[in-house]
Amino acid sequence: MELIGGENHAGYAIWRHAFDRTDHMKNALLSLLMGVLCLGSTAGAQQTRQRSRTVADSINYIWKAVERDITTLAEAMPDNAWSFRPRSGAFENVRTFAAQIKHVTCSNFAFADQTLGTTPPEHCEAGGPNPAKTKSELMKYLRDSFKKMDEAISRTSDKNMLQPVETSYAGDNRLATLIVAVWHISDHYGQLVEYLRLNDIVPPASR
Repeated sequence: MELIGGENHAGYAIWRHAFDRTDHMKNALLSLLMGVLCLGSTAGAQQTRQRSRTVADSINYIWKAVERDITTLAEAMPDNAWSFRPRSGAFENVRTFAAQIKHVTCSNFAFADQTLGTTPPEHCEAGGPNPAKTKSELMKYLRDSFKKMDEAISRTSDKNMLQPVETSYAGDNRLATLIVAVWHISDHYGQLVEYLRLNDIVPPASR
């Protein structure tokens, strides 16, 4: 389109200003539309997620995520680094990576047994009675502990969740014991993240 008087003409300046404002408004409307579409997509995804309908579902809402994260974290640590313990900083007398995994695993069995009313392993603070030592042995031990915890969680309902338990470990009823189990493994996951990062490994859940 040719304007009388060229680009220096006052009429051109007015037309250019109006054109720019129109262009900006189009961009703004496009951005707004994209935002609405994104929100709609997110809301749709949230709506399609199945709601927790039982006590077990509610516990598994976070338990399954932590179970996955700590398993992939353990798998990501090389075999020759399972004897690693942090040295730099305030890490005196901390567990090795292997000892951390063994402590978590023994504790999983302990919380599960306490919930189910069976005898839990002793001395989980020191790794417990299981003889597992190598990475492969400890990974099997860890996975077996999750199977035991899955059983304890699946057998807890609104009818028995407040049932008192014999307390060798923390928690005075079934639900309280399982809540402690979730807290405990989450606490150690946070510690183990540092073990990987100090070995220049990004935890799989953070990739």
